[in-house]
Amino acid sequence: MKNTALITGASSGIGKEFATIHAEKGGDMVLVARRKEKLEELKSELEAKHSVSVKIISKDLSVAGSAKELYDEIESEGIQIDVLINNAGFGLRGYFHELPWDRQQQMMQLNMISLSELTHLFLPQMMARNSGKILNVSSTASFMPGPLQAVYFATKAYVTFLGNALAEELKDTNITVTNLMPGATETEFAKTADMEKTDLFKNAFSARGVAQDGYDGMVQGKLDVISGVTGSQKMMQYMLPFIPKKTLLAQIKKMQEA
Repeated sequence: MKNTALITGASSGIGKEFATIHAEKGGDMVLVARRKEKLEELKSELEAKHSVSVKIISKDLSVAGSAKELYDEIESEGIQIDVLINNAGFGLRGYFHELPWDRQQQMMQLNMISLSELTHLFLPQMMARNSGKILNVSSTASFMPGPLQAVYFATKAYVTFLGNALAEELKDTNITVTNLMPGATETEFAKTADMEKTDLFKNAFSARGVAQDGYDGMVQGKLDVISGVTGSQKMMQYMLPFIPKKTLLAQIKKMQEA
């Protein structure tokens, strides 16, 4: 396999678009998601259309230990991962004390722990070759606390700060770490997070456009890529340090309400 990308959460949405873009560039890939049938469909489509090699692995990365199992399977087949795209993640909307704890724990496992573990497992190989690219899908939610999505916003803040810290640690190497920070995007995220009827997702951006921005930013070695946000949302991001925190929290909570 050549210029091989490992893409998690690849069965739909931004992850599927990452796979398509990488295939268009002639790169091979290992695609990971829970839904094997979706992965098989994507594998057939990409191999037929772009003459690339695609390996699929059905794995639920919200389960503890799954990241190491994934790494071991890839290692056992002697596949070199040149590009790591940590895309898998999900959100939940509701009051922290009312949402099921097991689902919130799974979210933390997927959004933070598995992402960190995969990076920790594959990074030493990149260091040995002094080459590699890592793209972590964070969110514009990482800039602020998120009432009614308290844990999700917190997990994405972790992703953003982890990626930035690693980028600085690796600045004297040929390995780059990029954060993609999408706003509301046309994926299954809104349905899973019960966000479909909120104002935030009324004008969602295309998954292809967001994925393209992230992929291009990764290739260019950018630190952060913000995509899928409106002009007013960009202005709000710039104003965040100047907005009183209680006012900000009330505004964010209102955005999450259906």
